[in-house]
Amino acid sequence: MATTHTLETPEADIVYDVHGPAPAESPRPPLLMIGQPMTAEGFGTLASHFADRTVVTYDPRGLGRSVRKDGRVDHVPAVQAEDVHAVIRALGAGPVDVFGSSGGAVAGFALVTAHPEAVRTFVAHEPPLNGSLPDAAAAERAGRLMREVYQAKGSGAGMAAFMALGAWEGEFTDAYFALPPADPAQFGLPAEDDGRRDDPVLSERSVGVTGYRLDVEALTAAPTRIVVAVGEESRQVFTGRAAIGTAELLGQEATVFPSHHGGFLGGEFGYAGQPVAFAEKLREVLEG
Repeated sequence: MATTHTLETPEADIVYDVHGPAPAESPRPPLLMIGQPMTAEGFGTLASHFADRTVVTYDPRGLGRSVRKDGRVDHVPAVQAEDVHAVIRALGAGPVDVFGSSGGAVAGFALVTAHPEAVRTFVAHEPPLNGSLPDAAAAERAGRLMREVYQAKGSGAGMAAFMALGAWEGEFTDAYFALPPADPAQFGLPAEDDGRRDDPVLSERSVGVTGYRLDVEALTAAPTRIVVAVGEESRQVFTGRAAIGTAELLGQEATVFPSHHGGFLGGEFGYAGQPVAFAEKLREVLEG
């Protein structure tokens, strides 16, 4: 069972769910599971494997149930970090453990940078950071071209370009940029333009996530134990390479987790990973 709460702030109403025992009754610190642009629903399966402790999931501001009141549409890791910190304060229990996946991992780095005392262990699963790659400029170009396709042709073409980018193995070389535009039909996507230009992944709204720069000095000085995680199937693609590069920047090797970028997913989005094995690995890392 989970209870749903709304944290009202001047800029946004942040909705979060508390699974399992209340923080005061949990034998271990609360475990926050954060994503971006994925909302709380994506962590349903993973949370179910940690029923012995308090698990908190949330919707980032402007996504899912969390309504923005600041008049902005961009997704900024430092802003999301303050929202997560506000949730931690509302729980009244800390420091907490944090599992951040994709853009949530980037927000987690911003959280540890700003509030290192609030986080005991932070597991950063495949943060999509261009700056962690040896081919950073090419990765930025690939992302820009994907967004241009979306702006020109809509969601089907944009998502096809996104999926082609995410599936490319190795550095973004001239061979990648010479590829013809990805065909939406190849991915089972509609070719018609739906007229929308507000997708948080395909538009400019999340460039602050992929463009986030790690404060390596602050992170390595923090009391927080940081573990950078990479999926065993992802090591040659963008998010996996970014995870490996991020770990190297922090003076460590990436810890290999089962499956792919969505390895913790059950049937939430039809992109299932290996959630049982993933949860076992996460528990091992958190207790290590």
